[in-house]
Amino acid sequence: MNTIKMTIAASAIALGTTAAFAAENPMVGGAEMFADKTIVENAVNSADHTTLIAAVKAAGLVETLSGEGPFTVFAPTNEGFERLEDGAVTTLLEPANRDLLTKTLTCHVVAGKVTAEALTGMIAADGGTHMIPTVGGCMLSASIADDGRVLITDENDNGAFVSIADVNQSNGVIHVIDGVMLPKQ
Repeated sequence: MNTIKMTIAASAIALGTTAAFAAENPMVGGAEMFADKTIVENAVNSADHTTLIAAVKAAGLVETLSGEGPFTVFAPTNEGFERLEDGAVTTLLEPANRDLLTKTLTCHVVAGKVTAEALTGMIAADGGTHMIPTVGGCMLSASIADDGRVLITDENDNGAFVSIADVNQSNGVIHVIDGVMLPKQ
């Protein structure tokens, strides 16, 4: 087996995306995720994504993320939001900052469905780092950390690891991340 195939296989195993696991959705935030429900219909049930859902509602993105898609969403957990500076979430949720909130949230959304296997394949094919354009106009980079986890990095060098990959939705896929991607500042 060549090095690229071994890297992809190792990354897929690290992400829990082997063929045996691909058919079943993982639990997220203590809730079952259903492949026949939309991104929003599933995310509202996750105890780990209450801040994200509040932000999606405040930005007026519920209808968009409930739409046909497909979308790939790098979904920050509540703990990911807590990593931001004190008061940042409160400030983002203020009506006067709706444009910045929308930009921030759409920097987590990619047009199309990108599975963990596809992403790790693109990382390997691109020599270790793959650039990801988001619907919000941000460029994220994806790489494999030394411990085998997928690392997503924003334009400000803020990084977040994929903690749960391939949560299939009727309109795309969610990859849970432990940080928030911010637009270039």
